[in-house]
Amino acid sequence: MAVLEEYYDIVVVGAGHAGCEAALACARLGLETILFTISVDSIALMPCNPNIGGSSKGHLVRELDALGGEMGKNIDKTFIQSKMLNESKGPAVHSLRAQADKQKYSYEMRKTLENTDKLTIRQAEVSEIVTEDDDNLNMKIIGVKTVSGAFYHARAVVLATGTYLNARCIFGDVSNYTGPNGLQAANHLTDSLRAHGIQMFRFKTGTPARVDRRSLDFSKMEEQFGDEKIVPFSFSTDPKNVQKPQVSCWLTYTNEETHKIIRENLDRSPLFSGAIEGTGPRYCPSIEDKVVKFPDKERHQIFVEPEGLYTNEMYLAGMSSSLPEDVQHALYKTIPGLEHVKIVRNAYAIEYDCINSLQLKPTLEFKKISGLFSGGQFNGSSGYEEAAVQGFMAGVNAAMKVLGREPYVLDRSQAYIGVLIDDLVTKENTEPYRMMTSRAEYRLLLRQDNADLRLRKIGYDIGLISDRDYQKVVDKEKAVYDEIIRLKKTVIGVSSKVQDFLKEHNSTLLKSGTTLAELIRRPELDYFMLSELDSERPILSEDILEQVNINIKYDGYIRRQEQQVEQFKKLEKKLLDVNYDYSKIKGLRIEAIQKLNKYKPASIGQASRISGVSPADISVLLVHFQK
Repeated sequence: MAVLEEYYDIVVVGAGHAGCEAALACARLGLETILFTISVDSIALMPCNPNIGGSSKGHLVRELDALGGEMGKNIDKTFIQSKMLNESKGPAVHSLRAQADKQKYSYEMRKTLENTDKLTIRQAEVSEIVTEDDDNLNMKIIGVKTVSGAFYHARAVVLATGTYLNARCIFGDVSNYTGPNGLQAANHLTDSLRAHGIQMFRFKTGTPARVDRRSLDFSKMEEQFGDEKIVPFSFSTDPKNVQKPQVSCWLTYTNEETHKIIRENLDRSPLFSGAIEGTGPRYCPSIEDKVVKFPDKERHQIFVEPEGLYTNEMYLAGMSSSLPEDVQHALYKTIPGLEHVKIVRNAYAIEYDCINSLQLKPTLEFKKISGLFSGGQFNGSSGYEEAAVQGFMAGVNAAMKVLGREPYVLDRSQAYIGVLIDDLVTKENTEPYRMMTSRAEYRLLLRQDNADLRLRKIGYDIGLISDRDYQKVVDKEKAVYDEIIRLKKTVIGVSSKVQDFLKEHNSTLLKSGTTLAELIRRPELDYFMLSELDSERPILSEDILEQVNINIKYDGYIRRQEQQVEQFKKLEKKLLDVNYDYSKIKGLRIEAIQKLNKYKPASIGQASRISGVSPADISVLLVHFQK
């Protein structure tokens, strides 16, 4: 029987946040790329929360932008409220978060994809990966098949199926075999993956109800405003272009009556009855989970967020649930401001198939199938931002393989992206993985404000950053350096003007002259406050001023982390043979031998992060391989 047969350099399966970034990266690097989606209308869909960024996630988006990704640019075009989180804390945990117009976000990303050269979009369900044996007794990818039987030859394939594989949406006794938002699930690919020896997990996530804005009483809630001065996500966005009117979000709380209804109906919750098999995310629990796990907590925050400018749908952040429909209606009506609420879409849990990410190399290529890459929630992570950065790195490395270039792997000292991917490919993840600032041991160096200084050159080397954008960061780096040197050399004396200034700011008076840099290091002072004592100060852009202030103020801490990074790099540079048999090494504990043979680490550094491999085992490895 005749079937359609086409040839591409790269196939990307799935057009969520991971698939979009993968496809754009490959096409922009000059490779003929085809992007498959269950529905063209679901490209860059936001099936859960209507925002981009947040604690640690804002770091990921800015890193992605610095490397040449699209998410930061797209949210800058489509946000309706923007806020910098954790501003009362140190710069390491400052995180940008923007409320999106969900429909517009999807529309703008689709528009970008449709107008990218060498990129084809195809609405079809991929049902099989097709491989052949390679010279190393492993398999190599040669293409994919769709349910219609069409065969698409490819030199590399990126899987980014999100939450669609064998998806099942559940609330109460209702169980629908669909993807998110009632969209068609992908029901065939899992069998093909299993047939190729790929280990699959069953994970779960959830989403709250969407409600009609007209049925809410905002006078009983606390209004939440955006920032007066908006900071863009993308380093390419002119800050002047994002200063615009913003919509409000609202804060309300559950109460004891809410919790009583939940407790009385736990036997009807599929989460507790056993009807849901998948493992859910620890750091984004359902409301019934919160009530059970924190019985002493009298109330939980509920953020009421608009889904867009042209809809009355509101999202109830913090109220994910899989309780029956009648229970949802009853418990929502106990919340201040929601007494007469009308539900537009019920809350539901969603189960889906994903992989055990330990089967991947740090490049996100499968260890046993050459040319097959994987990114996003399909790798067992959660969140749009985590998905996007994985999709981007998987796409870049698929392109590098096709182009015959060296792969790109970001390590834990370079980026949150490096922390995320290293955790996924090194550590046991028995639940959806979520990025957090606490996971990054070098977080003072990996701030969101310096993502361009850290990663722009890598994006330029990959080929996704223009000469103009790269030159901007080179000029910025020089301007920061020059200003820091000037401040270290500029001495001010003990004039009455200086002493009065210090007295006014409750700062210790000077006994002799000092530099401006030394004054900036004082906790109660900063670079901006000292402008009246600094008559030679040059006119510089705000992002440069921010870097100058942070680098001087936290100089001691930064240098300490840089020394830690040097030690870390030494272990990362000690590469290991991924086919080595560790049972040959005397002195290793049995558990270490088993884990090392199972995970086949690429370096001593990666070996040190495997659960069950102790510092003593690492010492044995170092001695053995030094010999």
